[in-house]
Amino acid sequence: MILDQRTAGVLLHITSLPGPHGIGDFGPGAHHFVDWLASTGQRVWQVLPTTPIGPGHSPYQSVSAFAGSPLMVALEPLIERGWLAPPALPPGGFDPRRVDFERVIPWREQQLRAAEAGFRASASRADEQALRDWCAAEAAWLDDYGLFMALERAHGGAPWWQWSAPLVQRDAAALQRARVQHADEIGFWRFVQWCFSVQCSALRAHARARGVAIMGDLPIFIAQHSADCWARPDLYKLDARFQPTVVAGVPPDQFSVDGQRWGNPLYRWDRMAADGYAWWTARLKRALDLADVFRIDHFRGFAAHWEVPATSPTARQGRWVAGPGRALFAAIEHALGPLPIVAEDLGLITPDVIELRRACGFSGMKVLQFAFAEDATHEYLPHNFEPATVVYTGTHDTDTVRGWWDHASARERAFAGTYLACSTHDVHWAMIRALCNSVANTVIVPLQDVLGLPRASRMNLPGTMGGDNWAWRFDWPMVGTETGRVLGVITAASGRGPFGLLGA
Repeated sequence: MILDQRTAGVLLHITSLPGPHGIGDFGPGAHHFVDWLASTGQRVWQVLPTTPIGPGHSPYQSVSAFAGSPLMVALEPLIERGWLAPPALPPGGFDPRRVDFERVIPWREQQLRAAEAGFRASASRADEQALRDWCAAEAAWLDDYGLFMALERAHGGAPWWQWSAPLVQRDAAALQRARVQHADEIGFWRFVQWCFSVQCSALRAHARARGVAIMGDLPIFIAQHSADCWARPDLYKLDARFQPTVVAGVPPDQFSVDGQRWGNPLYRWDRMAADGYAWWTARLKRALDLADVFRIDHFRGFAAHWEVPATSPTARQGRWVAGPGRALFAAIEHALGPLPIVAEDLGLITPDVIELRRACGFSGMKVLQFAFAEDATHEYLPHNFEPATVVYTGTHDTDTVRGWWDHASARERAFAGTYLACSTHDVHWAMIRALCNSVANTVIVPLQDVLGLPRASRMNLPGTMGGDNWAWRFDWPMVGTETGRVLGVITAASGRGPFGLLGA
């Protein structure tokens, strides 16, 4: 497995890729990025969740734990198949370095609807059969998702618990009438998901041919307004009106005096255990259809999660409640085999979380930015790493390395500058070099840190919504040729890539 080898990789979300259509997707830009990774000796491409985005454009609040984001469906393959005419960009085009979600979302959906109409008008029999076969194979989640999306549109975007009572309560006759009434809309969403799957598979095949593994990202919780919660409300802690009685979050810490109240409904682990964790098994099977390995978010929640009363405006009043522990992963492994998982074990980690991760055989995470606030015993310093670890300069939720350095305390900069033997202009390369020279099996660096970009280029600021969160993009002039050469040299010299990249 790739996580057991000495490797390096880059963290970059699909939506941050270059491309002409307002947001990164599975098109030529993604395939070119794979080629660039391979040319620099990188063997892992880590992405964020590829599910549809939710409130605040976050990929961690999706309407489905199984579906793919329509925004990631590239238009070029649809044009090549003759289903879509080359689209005219809106006036002024799109910003190549930022996603303008308010303009991009409706424009992209318009193109996908035109492509679906083109498919219905001109698709070959082989393509029509391929779509039917795929829909049949994915029916366990696709049928509910397609109907959910159609009903959401029919109800003007209202959350599912505000729909008509028979639909909220999933009356069989009402659902059947809805399937007939909204057949065309359901067909559109099925077509989009098929295109997503085909294009994702093509990208994975290209990456595999270039020796690059795709690392996905699996959020632990689901959104209340989701096809998953609507289809199986019995699996969540909801009241008679289908409202959460308790919600997910994390307790107060040094970063937030009120903690973080995420608002996701919490699982009824007892009911999930009763059917052998079938929903989770299906979810992880789907994840493995889309990626070679994946990071599972907020892993500590499987040992114990912070349960916040739904009436509480902050997370201060929560309590710890035991999770399913090893039983969950044992059941999934029994069904699917060994699980290529990275456990996101950052934050408040107690001995039971460490014990669970080790019992499951999963790699943990370390973030070098967090290492300089204390002393040389800090577990996130490279000399204290263990091999079964995935180490980062930062993540999508942290500042960039340059942003961190510019705003760090004088003591942190003095410690980091001495430890890394660096100054302001090369701190990002010094961090990358220190991680690559460590014993950790896997090193992952956000592209923003490879490029040495400042705070304005960070991907997300936790606890906030909207603004520039999730909107960052790059274009190839930002990269040039020297960046790839230096990354390749560091990768090769540390035994994580072909030695020939040293150029010696």
